[in-house]
Amino acid sequence: MSLRLEMLQVARLAPSILGDACELVEKFVLSQQHETGGFHDRDGVADLYYTCFAIDTLTALQSELPTKNLRRFFSAKAENLAELDFVHLCCLARGMSAISMSDGLEAIFSGIESYRTADGGYNQDDDSQTGSAYACFLAYGAYSDHNRQMPNTDGVRQCIQSLAVPGGAWANDVELPIPNIPATAAAVTLCRNLRLPIPAETGPWILNCMHESGGFQPFPMAPMPDLLTTAVALHALDGLQLEFSAQKEHVLDFVDTLWTAEGGFHGTWDDDDLDLEYTYYGLLALGHLAL
Repeated sequence: MSLRLEMLQVARLAPSILGDACELVEKFVLSQQHETGGFHDRDGVADLYYTCFAIDTLTALQSELPTKNLRRFFSAKAENLAELDFVHLCCLARGMSAISMSDGLEAIFSGIESYRTADGGYNQDDDSQTGSAYACFLAYGAYSDHNRQMPNTDGVRQCIQSLAVPGGAWANDVELPIPNIPATAAAVTLCRNLRLPIPAETGPWILNCMHESGGFQPFPMAPMPDLLTTAVALHALDGLQLEFSAQKEHVLDFVDTLWTAEGGFHGTWDDDDLDLEYTYYGLLALGHLAL
């Protein structure tokens, strides 16, 4: 299944908790649209990365997408692929899949493949010899969103297996082998889709990263929890079919501390700004808490 659709199935449940506040979220998202047809990053610049989160947030709310403007934005980006790095190439593929757009896909995937590493994985740094969990997740997602078979899936399998660390977690890359929730969540999703074994310790390790506030820390000794980590931790636990109902109310309390009546979510307690990325992760977290 498309990784994007897999997460959307869950995010679509968020309105059952948000209720009337869904209108505030929709208003906030639409306020972030740029005149070029894309959506703002935190600096007010139209950006493919944030545009994907805007699309998925609106889709989760069952709101109408500004398809015509999005096509215009994506077409302009597709004509200048040399300006895009790995992450934005994957975001372009993801965004185009959301509006059934296929013009220029071959060139986009060719660009993605240029970031293939010697160990068979992908890395967002074009001079790296080894892959990262994040880049492998993005690349696999780009292919699956368009119902395409990723080339050399065995290479990605080997890369992901090389990033596993003792105790059931994963590091993002071999150069900094520190286990963390985002890399582990990405690896869990890839392992499920690529039919790789997942250690029995993985679920308990994720739960051990839960902060007393109810949120999840990116790693056990991190200074505070954050919304992205919390959302992907819940997604990984659900993918592992690990029961966490006893923690749901506690996690919901944490997510509520990051909500604002402006219609968006903060990323952490220290974050003064709102953006589309964390707003989407707020919906993904709420969707899992609504299950």
